[in-house]
Amino acid sequence: MKTRVISAAVLLPLLAIVVLWAPTMYAAVILAILMAIGSYELLYRTGLLRHSRMVIYSSVMAFAVVMWSYAGAVHAYLLLGLIAYSVLLFGEMMADHIHVRIEMVCLCYLSGLIVPYMESGLIRILTQVIGRQMIIVPFCIAFMSDAGAYFVGLKFGRHKLAPVVSPNKTIEGALGGMAASVIAMLIYAIVLDLFFPQYRVSYGAALLYGFAGSLCGMIGDLCFSIIKRQTGIKDYGNLIPGHGGVLDRLDSMVMVAPLVEALMLLIPLVV
Repeated sequence: MKTRVISAAVLLPLLAIVVLWAPTMYAAVILAILMAIGSYELLYRTGLLRHSRMVIYSSVMAFAVVMWSYAGAVHAYLLLGLIAYSVLLFGEMMADHIHVRIEMVCLCYLSGLIVPYMESGLIRILTQVIGRQMIIVPFCIAFMSDAGAYFVGLKFGRHKLAPVVSPNKTIEGALGGMAASVIAMLIYAIVLDLFFPQYRVSYGAALLYGFAGSLCGMIGDLCFSIIKRQTGIKDYGNLIPGHGGVLDRLDSMVMVAPLVEALMLLIPLVV
């Protein structure tokens, strides 16, 4: 626990500096590196894929997807990248179709394309006109939901939420996480209203962001927990002392970041 707290005390201020003040390109490069590591964790550390070249292709693609989001999501770049990535993956299968199965190729698409694309919703949010104000939202939802679920579950947890997948999670904790996320978003909406009078803030949208974001974050957490249970690992890595690997910390963000990005387009929090 002490190591976990120390790591959080060091990393949270660094995170704040990167997302709130540093040039957007720095945030993009850092997330791209993390996604490359996350791709390696999902494939190699789990033991799901031990084909070195395919792991490298996937890590490079994960890095490229995040940088593509930073570059303005130019459609042609993504198409060219997808073509090159597919040629490499299916080339490996054609070269050794006995050992390289289609399931391995699908895993590479998951780790090298789908997960980093969803996570890079953070960069697409950050590059918008009000990105500095809105980038706090997915982190606020994810962190407060986790904190609320932990403390409420610790004190009041009685009924297991998913005993096979994650035995420590409880229904009471999940409800506490949702409540904490909703309250945090309402407080953030008030802050925006007070300090940015040029914006019109929708409190109804804040409620929706908090509730839906917390729910999606829990689903993301459980999805990656299932993979750990099936592969028999405790953590995806040991990059962050006390917290595990990249995917151990960013699992819920896989769902939260693209959800916030989509809601900003469909039901804006500020206009």
